[in-house]
Amino acid sequence: MVARVAQGAGNREIAAGLVVSVKTVEAALTRAYRKLGARSRVEVTRIVMARPTA
Repeated sequence: MVARVAQGAGNREIAAGLVVSVKTVEAALTRAYRKLGARSRVEVTRIVMARPTA
């Protein structure tokens, strides 16, 4: 889900792609932000882009 944020997708777009509600996306992103220590979509994008690919 954070990868989709880094690609510029909005919550509605992410929800539609995963076939879940927007509230589910919001809750999951809130948890992800906390785990990553991020406060914004921009910070999440920076963190995701800085990680090496597997």
